Amino acid sequence: MSKKNISQEKIIQAFIASAFEKSAGGTSLADISESLEIKKASLYNHFSSRDEMYAAAVDFCGKEIRSVHYIQEKTIESVKNAKTSLTALFKRLTTRFFELYENEPLFEMYVFISTEKYFNLNALKITEDEQEIFCDEIKQILQAFVAAEKIEKKNERELREAASTLTAIIFQQRDAYIARRKETVRQNPESGAGSLFALPTDENFLNKTLKLQEMFLKTL
Repeated sequence: MSKKNISQEKIIQAFIASAFEKSAGGTSLADISESLEIKKASLYNHFSSRDEMYAAAVDFCGKEIRSVHYIQEKTIESVKNAKTSLTALFKRLTTRFFELYENEPLFEMYVFISTEKYFNLNALKITEDEQEIFCDEIKQILQAFVAAEKIEKKNERELREAASTLTAIIFQQRDAYIARRKETVRQNPESGAGSLFALPTDENFLNKTLKLQEMFLKTL
């Protein structure tokens, strides 16, 4: 294959895909070059070392994960216009959030970063930033409902605590769901996202998350 068809992004994607199957530590340059059908030496046209490739993969995933938002463009406006209830809104947003993370490419990126956060401080920072962004956006939603007088008035600390609790519920369930889904995909490659046999959303797991979420929302 001509090297003109290979880019840093394609190499990074190949690295992440291999890390999903073998772990980042178990992924060699030979694995990557074989998947791209190029000579191993050709990788050095784009990266000076495997470590540089690994760091670039972490940064690449970080940009993608940080770009994911819980709030949609018209979320706050729908609250102001009384077009949605607290429970219905969170159900819709959480369902969308799960669906984003259970499909490629975010699925493999998330698995890569969530594994590497135990070994790499930049990966850990990505997961921390994701939770912070998520918590801030949930807080904005709750503030909108308070302003619309749809839930009891709360001070800054109470709003932050409520947002943190909701974030913890959703992230804990999301993480468990993706971990389980990861093993299913690894053991049955033909079931991977994007294939003819792509796995459907696990409705039972999602419904459990929504129920836990709804139980908390009723206390607000």
